[in-house]
Amino acid sequence: MLFKALEELFPTVFAEEQEEESPEVEEEQAEEEEEEEEEPEDVKPQLEEECAQSAKCASYKHHLEECAARVANGANENCVEEFFHLQHCIDECVAPKLFATLQ
Repeated sequence: MLFKALEELFPTVFAEEQEEESPEVEEEQAEEEEEEEEEPEDVKPQLEEECAQSAKCASYKHHLEECAARVANGANENCVEEFFHLQHCIDECVAPKLFATLQ
């Protein structure tokens, strides 16, 4: 009874769900999935880590670490500004390297 009511409300959706695919179609789909190329490794996290450790961004990282230490000791502040300064430095460092790998 419920299925009949669903079929009346959503005839095309219900009919598609009820159709079963043949084993041949399933095998073809499995072969297509195997043939698909694997995704290339994302190098951005590695580049971000390298840039965060670079001399160019060292001062920003130092300021963020100092701020985090103050907050850990009970200071009533946040380190959003320091974080964004460091992230901006990292982004500027990563961008040319990342786009060079994409070409």
